[in-house]
Amino acid sequence: MTDDAIEARLRDLGHTLPEATAPLASYVPYVLAGDLLHVSGQIAMADGKVITGRLGETIGVEEAARAAEHCALMLLAQVRAATGSLARIDRVVKLTGFVASASDFFDQPKVVNGGSNLMVAALGPEVGSHARSSVGVAALPLGAAVEIEGIFRIA
Repeated sequence: MTDDAIEARLRDLGHTLPEATAPLASYVPYVLAGDLLHVSGQIAMADGKVITGRLGETIGVEEAARAAEHCALMLLAQVRAATGSLARIDRVVKLTGFVASASDFFDQPKVVNGGSNLMVAALGPEVGSHARSSVGVAALPLGAAVEIEGIFRIA
């Protein structure tokens, strides 16, 4: 699939690919090891602002799933920055989603589905389907509601 086709799919979903952001601390945004690109966790941001909240307290599942979509968009932006082209993605290998959660919130997978579904919709099921973990945490950087990291096989 070409870059144009992937970006057209994203537009059809109501999204545009953002520019990759610089790290907020002492790490690199991605590491290419052989044909595997490891992308550091991307927090949920929209319109230049962090999407904040804690599931089960201040933000709902649907809104947080949309935040997870933004995390997935930032992952794709980092892949493009690392490789020069989204068309080089041969497979989304694994996503790990972290969800800021109250102690009695147990629907983390429903939140992270937002990111997973975006990968499949943008890249197609053969490339976009992936292994995944969804983890509830007490807090995320900058009060973010969701953070997702990813591993991609690059052609």
